[in-house]
Amino acid sequence: MLLADLVATSRAVAQTRARGAKVAALAACLRRLEPDERSTSIAWLSGELPQGRLGVGYAALGEVGEGDSPAAATASLTLQEVAQLLEQLAATGGPGSRERRAELLRDLMRRATAEEQHFLRRLLLQELRQGALEGIMVEALAAAGEVAAAAVRRALLVGGSLPAVGAALLGAGEAALGSFRLTLFRPLQPMLAHTAPDVGTALGRTGAASVEIKYDGARIQAHRAGDRVAVYTRNLRELSANLPEVVAAVARLPVRQVILDGEVIALRPDGRPQPFQVTMSRFGRRQEVARAVDSLPLSPFFFDCLHLDGADLIDRPLSERLAALDAACAPGLRVPRLTTDDPEHAERQATEARATGHEGVMIKALDSPYAAGRRGAGWLKVKPAHTFDLVVVAVEWGSGRRRGHLSNLHLAARDAENGGFAMVGKTFKGLTDDLLRWQTRRFLGLETRRRGHVVYVRPEQVVEVACDGIQTSSRYPSGMALRFARVKGYREDKPAAAADTVAALRALQRHARGEA
Repeated sequence: MLLADLVATSRAVAQTRARGAKVAALAACLRRLEPDERSTSIAWLSGELPQGRLGVGYAALGEVGEGDSPAAATASLTLQEVAQLLEQLAATGGPGSRERRAELLRDLMRRATAEEQHFLRRLLLQELRQGALEGIMVEALAAAGEVAAAAVRRALLVGGSLPAVGAALLGAGEAALGSFRLTLFRPLQPMLAHTAPDVGTALGRTGAASVEIKYDGARIQAHRAGDRVAVYTRNLRELSANLPEVVAAVARLPVRQVILDGEVIALRPDGRPQPFQVTMSRFGRRQEVARAVDSLPLSPFFFDCLHLDGADLIDRPLSERLAALDAACAPGLRVPRLTTDDPEHAERQATEARATGHEGVMIKALDSPYAAGRRGAGWLKVKPAHTFDLVVVAVEWGSGRRRGHLSNLHLAARDAENGGFAMVGKTFKGLTDDLLRWQTRRFLGLETRRRGHVVYVRPEQVVEVACDGIQTSSRYPSGMALRFARVKGYREDKPAAAADTVAALRALQRHARGEA
């Protein structure tokens, strides 16, 4: 199939709000895919890259500007050709890699039409919001494979990967879904949590709960059968070779078979956590791993047990899974927790977590099953949010139900030292329909220029934004990026000159690191 056909489907999905029309368009495309196109195409139509982030950000795409990459007049790129080029990008590293990656990007963009270029840029930046969320993709796969959506959901629950489940269904029909069971060395999608404003509210929803310290680390899933151990990321990629200390810790457990859910984190000598970015730099490191283990070891902490010595536990209540966890892991490998229904006891645990540099706490209902790949009602995270008054410097046109509205905000802090504003992130979260209508009118009135789907505006409008912290980032000139930013409201009472500064964000970043 040509990439243009996939792009046309993506555009059609983005242009309709009707769920049935989205499903029908996706299903029609899925039926036409060749066997070796299915897995990758399902990922792309979901807005995901099978390789995860390719290290292609705004800076790299900026170097491959529109002048360097004029659009092709005729569509000729096949899905397989694009997939191969992206694999080459993912594999390119070492000295001179920047130039090689730039040339690969230029080659890809030169061969793409304008519509294809637009699609590829958003896909590479992982900003392809076209209204094809997982639930719609599940229904589309069910329609394409002529099976019940519930059968696809169950296979996804234990099969982990929507592309893998979808490719199997499209290739072998409903019978293939039966092969997806809880299986060692086939990772599950992790269970996720909702947010609660405080421990009292959380306990009011859960009743007696496990109150666990929430680490700001990298999510892992560890599998073991006999002497074989594998460690997977939250995106279901195996990373065992990068994490030999984790593999060794799991290999020492007094079990025959086990699947554990947890986190790894880099700790300081005093036991406080390193910044999230330090953990992630070590987590993804592929070169000189042995030296990295000596200089920056990662510590695994497990909080759930999904299988133990022949018994599948995902449908069992959390209380039973925690008992299995205690049997499998020594205390030093378990996330600290207490069981309580008393808000005062839970708040003490939360206070202790924050005092030792951690994010907050997780509060989990003791009767909750493991809802793989979903935000289970029984898991709630409670952690403080930081708020900043920032300035909007650009806005992107929305897609799906937000089509016709300016949606994704480009956020900047005031650069008191150098003048102007420095971008620190983007967000489209927290926007109601009323706010979308208001900000579309407001920012069109502030427009200075456009480039593609981005409207640049005069830096006058202040918006209050909540975030979970600040991380180091090469993506923006400020060198920082907001974590999980969301809009709290617009500040009509504040001029841009009163917005928070780059220095204020850097101060929060230093504080999180335990620096003065």
